[in-house]
Amino acid sequence: VLENQDLQDSIKPQKVEFHSLNFNTTLRWQPGWAREARDALYFVQYKVYGQSTWQNKDDCWGIRSRVCDLTRETSDIQEPYYGRVRAALAGVHSKWSLSCRFTPWRETMIGPPMVTVVNSNKSITVKLQAPRSPYERKKGSKITMTNYYDLLYQVFIINNLLDEQHRVLVYEGKDKVIKIQDLRPGVSYCVVAKTYVPMLDRSSAYSSRQCTVL
Repeated sequence: VLENQDLQDSIKPQKVEFHSLNFNTTLRWQPGWAREARDALYFVQYKVYGQSTWQNKDDCWGIRSRVCDLTRETSDIQEPYYGRVRAALAGVHSKWSLSCRFTPWRETMIGPPMVTVVNSNKSITVKLQAPRSPYERKKGSKITMTNYYDLLYQVFIINNLLDEQHRVLVYEGKDKVIKIQDLRPGVSYCVVAKTYVPMLDRSSAYSSRQCTVL
């Protein structure tokens, strides 16, 4: 019995955490500390905070992967959720490992906008597209994150003659098309942008760089 108890403890999943970007939400965990824990199978359940019964996640029942997609199960973005995982090895089940409470609206990370750059001789026109959620309208198009948050765009310009890290904020606001004027012909410029959520005081990562020579 003692050996089983030891095995139970040593294969118990560690660090069960929700990860979420634009409401694409996964539950992730680390294997238990025993070396053989790497061969364990995992079982995932979830529930809304306050509910008494846990729901099995069928696609993540007896899996080897340490990631489980719970995007659909957490689609009520104002609700707080819990996830939990247990491991099984050689007929022995570990105890459940519980995540922290997760509320998608409050905790999902917002991605950067998509940036397109069009240049004319002394100016650059920057076109921005909000990141999209995984949720669809009736006609099948993905709902953008501006439906869920008051988003601002922050647009930065990098003059490649100057230091690489020298990003200048040239615009902050809601416009999707921005014109940056009075630039020097013959100079290479790059544009990056972030999404900013004032209500949560949270910024996205930078978008990928879009570069152009005037």
